[in-house]
Amino acid sequence: MVAQKIVSKAEGRIVRLDSIEPSERAKMWAAQYGKDARVIELVLKEAARIVKMERGVIIAETPHGFVCANAGVDSSNTPKGTAALLPEDPDRSARKLQAGLSKHFGVPVGVIISDTFGRPWREGLVNVALGVAGIPPLIDYRGRRDAGGKIMQATIIALADELASAAELVMGKFDRVPVAIIQGVATVKRSGKGRELIRPAERDLFR
Repeated sequence: MVAQKIVSKAEGRIVRLDSIEPSERAKMWAAQYGKDARVIELVLKEAARIVKMERGVIIAETPHGFVCANAGVDSSNTPKGTAALLPEDPDRSARKLQAGLSKHFGVPVGVIISDTFGRPWREGLVNVALGVAGIPPLIDYRGRRDAGGKIMQATIIALADELASAAELVMGKFDRVPVAIIQGVATVKRSGKGRELIRPAERDLFR
């Protein structure tokens, strides 16, 4: 498990705020809610689509397809006067790490790049998978029989998200632990991509 922030730092996705010229829209929003207009401008630029701007909160869809707060722009755990952007291609980043680590250790490993997201209808934040390599992001139980003998028709488990959330418990937010090792995960022998976790718009009841 690798924290998104360290990947963004390694890939040069840290932006100096003094290089950002806020638009009038960003200035107005920032003034209304006591925000930094430069950060708001970054959010607007990083967003492929604004889902909601209300009560000081911006929910946006990124070019990757993630729907999250502030289009993933984050000023926590970065040098003063800077903000971090999401990796341009988290799956590509995961593949590079997976290839390098597998070669270094001489065994195949899986890599998940994770970030903290809020959740609709639920309080609290959880870590979710952005980029995945070397493991299946989803486990499909459809067609299998449950304990009562019934055929399961809709159960698909987001394995990569569940592992990301579990790893956050040892990585923490204040301990400066950017990597966690998870052992003993029994999965099907299939690799996949984090993009598989993004529900297509045509199957999304809320878009």
